[in-house]
Amino acid sequence: MTREQYILATQQNSLPRTEHPQFYPVGIYGWRKRCLYFFVLLLLVTMIVNLAMTIWILKVMNFTVDGMGNLRVTKKGIRLEGISEFLLPLYVKEIHSRKDSPLVLQSDRNVTVNARNHMGQLTGQLTVGADAVEAQCKRFEVRASEGGKVLFSADEDEIVIGADRLKVTGTEGAVFGHSVETPHIRAEPSQDLKLESPTRSLVMEAPRGVQVNAAAGDLKATCRKELHLQSTEGEIFLNADTIRLGNLPMGSSSSSSSSFSSSSPSSSAPRQTIYELCACPNGKLYLSPAGAGSTCHSSSNICLWS
Repeated sequence: MTREQYILATQQNSLPRTEHPQFYPVGIYGWRKRCLYFFVLLLLVTMIVNLAMTIWILKVMNFTVDGMGNLRVTKKGIRLEGISEFLLPLYVKEIHSRKDSPLVLQSDRNVTVNARNHMGQLTGQLTVGADAVEAQCKRFEVRASEGGKVLFSADEDEIVIGADRLKVTGTEGAVFGHSVETPHIRAEPSQDLKLESPTRSLVMEAPRGVQVNAAAGDLKATCRKELHLQSTEGEIFLNADTIRLGNLPMGSSSSSSSSFSSSSPSSSAPRQTIYELCACPNGKLYLSPAGAGSTCHSSSNICLWS
């Protein structure tokens, strides 16, 4: 036996020897293992339920590659088909319907369209309610579909009606609280035109004259108190075949006075004389007793008949 073998033999004999060696198991055992299996099984069931719910939602909502349900995502924007309901505010740039169908906005209370500037301030609002349609803006315009002509516009200063013809179909006509400026007023071909002021005066003014024309009917001007025809710088021209002044008081005269006065007829008057109002070629008027020796010509006289 060599020296090295002797040293190794003596070292092995000096180490303590155990009769029962201890082993430490590696892994999860006991209640930890059961809890782990339970959580793995619960996670598996949850994944299966989640996958089933996802498939059901995709089927119910009709999800496709282009969108879901009635909602389709196209290159031009979002397209909705059928009836759609929005529970929260909708922010869009443009809304338009198909060419062959109208656009209907319906609400249980009202429909409100707001316009705001870049700072979020409200600049315009249109509210369609059950009782009225309200528009709040600086200027409101209604334009024609062809040509874009302004038919109606309103702002803080004035209201403009740009239609070729304004037609009022009410039985009471049109009521204006202040002045009305228009170049032409006419009625329907088979209807009468009536301008009336029940409690105040009716004034018609024009810088170059006012023309009242009845082409196929009569012209009637009535008032309660007095009717004044006044021309400050020109003349009043009456051109007609016959001019009659009816309901005039009867003139009376006596032998002592040549003048006549207007009085009611009574039995105390001595006698009554009928006069003719004659017109001269220069426009002057004079009275002439009616009778065979009248100086008025038949072509230039205006007779007062009582």
